[in-house]
Amino acid sequence: MIVAIVNFQLPSDVTAEQARKLYADSAPKYRAMKGLVRKYYLWDADAHIGGGVYLWESRAAAEAVYTTEWKAYIKGRYGVEPAITWFDSPVIVDNEIGATRVAA
Repeated sequence: MIVAIVNFQLPSDVTAEQARKLYADSAPKYRAMKGLVRKYYLWDADAHIGGGVYLWESRAAAEAVYTTEWKAYIKGRYGVEPAITWFDSPVIVDNEIGATRVAA
């Protein structure tokens, strides 16, 4: 599994409610997305940073989404291009389903 953390600076006048609405409006785009296991939206009111934590089946699946067009979509929506940080996730603890996944 691969974790991608996406960050972008938001304008200082974006409120928590506005961020929540922007995120909720974009959520359907990620439903049933090939290779995406889970997405968490991020909001830091003090630093005016938005973003997401994505759990992907593979880096290839993530890179198939994080295209030039996707980056332009993020820039058009939030005003800046996103920064992406990648991590391997060799072990996942999921308390909702009561399971631990260990990479082969």
